[in-house]
Amino acid sequence: MTNLDRVAREIKTVGLYDLILQDVIRLVGHSNPTVGEIRRILDTHPEILREYKQINVEYNLSNIHLKPISFQNVETACREDIERFNQNLKTLKSIEKYTLDFAHSSTLVIIFSIEFFVLFSVQYLIVLMSLKEWQWEIYGLFGLSIIAAWWYANREKGIYARESKRFETLYDDTLRLLESLEERGCVRKEELWVMESDEHV
Repeated sequence: MTNLDRVAREIKTVGLYDLILQDVIRLVGHSNPTVGEIRRILDTHPEILREYKQINVEYNLSNIHLKPISFQNVETACREDIERFNQNLKTLKSIEKYTLDFAHSSTLVIIFSIEFFVLFSVQYLIVLMSLKEWQWEIYGLFGLSIIAAWWYANREKGIYARESKRFETLYDDTLRLLESLEERGCVRKEELWVMESDEHV
């Protein structure tokens, strides 16, 4: 569901992917690779595509380059499967963020940021507000915040693992459904490609 021609063009022209472009330049051996050369690199070096997908997820951009199927001029026999395909597509896009490794997720960054803020607040309360007589109580609260952060991080890690697995299963099911719809003449995949991201414009 990722259009490799679009990926190749974006790697060449969108600044967000400059580091990937540097890897491609190293692989092709010259400084101005064509979109066709980048496309061939994507076929032979899957790590380049993985890097592209990871950057997109980090920046809340979708790696699913298909739009929902329109119901105009669609046979009644296809409608139920088209509805299911469109719903699957919507769900995939909503849980795509969970395909990112939890260790690299924004959730973990937020947890660490909050804990840093709490630690700074503890120091501020004890030193600058002269609350040394309350320091053990304040440190106790800080200790509780660490336990709460650890519990929350573990819970979120579990959600990431579960939703990532759900994404993979639903992705495969949706691909099979699309193939079935194509075989039955309900839709042409070429007409569903979204060849440009609004976020890049």
